[in-house]
Amino acid sequence: MFYWFLAKVCRVFFSVFFRVEYKGLDNVPNEGPLLVCCNHISLLDMFLFACRMKRRVYFMAKKELFRIPVINIIIKALGAFPVNRGHGDLNAVKTTLHLLSEGKAVGIFPEGTRRNKARGKVRPKSGAVLFAVESGAPILPVGIFGNYRLFSRIKVVYGKPYILTGNGEKFSKADLQSMADDLMDRIYSLEQE
Repeated sequence: MFYWFLAKVCRVFFSVFFRVEYKGLDNVPNEGPLLVCCNHISLLDMFLFACRMKRRVYFMAKKELFRIPVINIIIKALGAFPVNRGHGDLNAVKTTLHLLSEGKAVGIFPEGTRRNKARGKVRPKSGAVLFAVESGAPILPVGIFGNYRLFSRIKVVYGKPYILTGNGEKFSKADLQSMADDLMDRIYSLEQE
């Protein structure tokens, strides 16, 4: 219940302080496993794109966020679970695959860090595509375009879901990286929608 209450609060917040345009919400499947993959420009991204979806999204978030008292409470209520970035975090992998096996939606930022923080193009990590291949879950590309200055325009575009087929063990690291690059190309191409 707290999740949906926060989703409503987020809707009000974004409609009051920003001029947000949402496109492609009808592309979001209502049920079944789903990897929601989005570009990353702000800590607000997860709130912005999830608050309009009709299903709960569980998030993989860097473990450092769980040390900030107010943020910790909010992101846990939103279904976030910690990931230790830069290391093979087996608990985060197991949690993600378990949620997908239960038909849940999991939100991931394939770039692994905020683009504005990294100052320029960020090469995506291959974890999201590996989860998609291993679980068979479709990927829903989501693009956020604009900035979070007060009353500025922000466009959120939900693309068409797609499925990666094959067994993860059959793909080389280069193959997985190529698929991750393609995913980010799909996300950034949504700006033209």
